[in-house]
Amino acid sequence: MWAEQLLQWYEIHKRDLPWRDVARTPYQVLVSEIMLQQTQVPRVIEKYHEFLSLFAELEDLAKAPKADVIMAWKGLGYNRRAMLLHQFAQKVVEKYKGIIPQDPQLLLELPGIGSYTAGSVASFAFNLPVPAIDVNVRRIVMRIWRGVDQGLPMSRKEEEELSMYVRGIIPTNRSSDFHNALMDFGSMVCLRDKPLCES
Repeated sequence: MWAEQLLQWYEIHKRDLPWRDVARTPYQVLVSEIMLQQTQVPRVIEKYHEFLSLFAELEDLAKAPKADVIMAWKGLGYNRRAMLLHQFAQKVVEKYKGIIPQDPQLLLELPGIGSYTAGSVASFAFNLPVPAIDVNVRRIVMRIWRGVDQGLPMSRKEEEELSMYVRGIIPTNRSSDFHNALMDFGSMVCLRDKPLCES
C-alpha cells in the first residue's frame, strides 16, 4: 500500500517544523493550522513562536483583549483568522472548560473551524484516523489514487468518495505522521506545477 511507502519516505525526508514537536498540545496544533491557512511556512515559523510567547495557553488567548490578538497576528495577514481563533478560544473555555474537543463534529460547531481544520486538529493533535484534506492533499491523493490532476471544484459525491478513500488508508495509529507525510510530499516532491510524484 502506498501509504506505508509514503511513511517510509517521510521518516527520511520529513521537515523539522516546530508544531510537530512530540510535546505539542492541541492548542499549539490549532494555532499552527490557522496560521498556515494562506501563509507560507517560513513566515508562520517566525510568528508561531512569537504568538505562543504572548498567549502560551488557550486560556491566555481567550482572556486577551481583541486589540492585543490583532497586534500579535500582525504580519500574517487576513486578520479575520485571528479574530476567529480568539472567538474559538473563548468558546472552548466557556463550553468545554478550556479543553479542545477531539470529535470533529464538535470542532465544526466552533468559530473558524471548517472541515479541513476539524480533520487536521483531530489527526495532528489527537492522532485520530480522520481525513484532513486540503487542496494540496487532494491533489496528491488524486494523482496517486486515480492518476489524474483533480482541479477545483469537486462535487459533494466526489469529495465524500475521496474522504472515505483517505479514511480507509490511514495507517493504524499513524494518522498524524501520515498527514504530515502528505504535506511534505506535496511541498517537496509531488509539486503542483512540476510533479515528481512517481519518483
